[in-house]
Amino acid sequence: MVTCLSKNYVIKNSDALLITDIQKDFLPGGSLPIDDGDKIIPVLNDYIQRFVGANGHVLASRDWHPQNHVSFEAQGGPWPPHCVQETAGAKFSPDLKLSPHTIVISKATNPEREAYSAFDSTSLEHDLKTLGVKRLFVGGLATDYCVVNTVVDARKLGFEVVVLMDATLGINAEPGDVDRAIETMQQNGAQQATIEDFSEAVDVLPIEEMQPDALEEKPSQRAEVKKKARMRPKGSSKRIRTERKG
Repeated sequence: MVTCLSKNYVIKNSDALLITDIQKDFLPGGSLPIDDGDKIIPVLNDYIQRFVGANGHVLASRDWHPQNHVSFEAQGGPWPPHCVQETAGAKFSPDLKLSPHTIVISKATNPEREAYSAFDSTSLEHDLKTLGVKRLFVGGLATDYCVVNTVVDARKLGFEVVVLMDATLGINAEPGDVDRAIETMQQNGAQQATIEDFSEAVDVLPIEEMQPDALEEKPSQRAEVKKKARMRPKGSSKRIRTERKG
């Protein structure tokens, strides 16, 4: 059983939220679906509101595979084709409320190389340091693949890391994979939190939403200072259980 110690996190401008791989192919109906993967999206949207309202930074990673990627079964890999560049399945879920200022990180773009970590051969480390980020909050899919590898790399690079336990979900291809991933993240010094561990929630008015498929990697926007939105208190959110156990 995983226990999250209660802690009151206050989001600062040196904090960033990284949302991993909330793409159509990983959700129910996709080519490589994670059971109930869509259930964490409302929780992630709550976190997005909090970070935007507190002038934190929001980034979103995505698998962005070429058609002949080494991880696909046709090339001898373990997975069916998924998140192929420019296809519908590679798009972010339309239910994920990303702001226009979201920095998009595309990974696993080399056809001959698997890359689960959002830091692997991407601009993520550079972007975070350019923004002055010291602490990284991570949620998304999947706990036992992209989340754990991203978290371990972030710790190796010296970032403080907090795993959002109510906003991650694993595949658990082998019983115990999720638990082992969580243990690995803990052993590497990552903290754990849920929405209840954050200061009073806020509504951000307005959240200037953009269609997810219109988001692009725009280096000129990476260091742009986001405008602080108007805020008003709201009630606390309910915690939901998201991890499947082996």
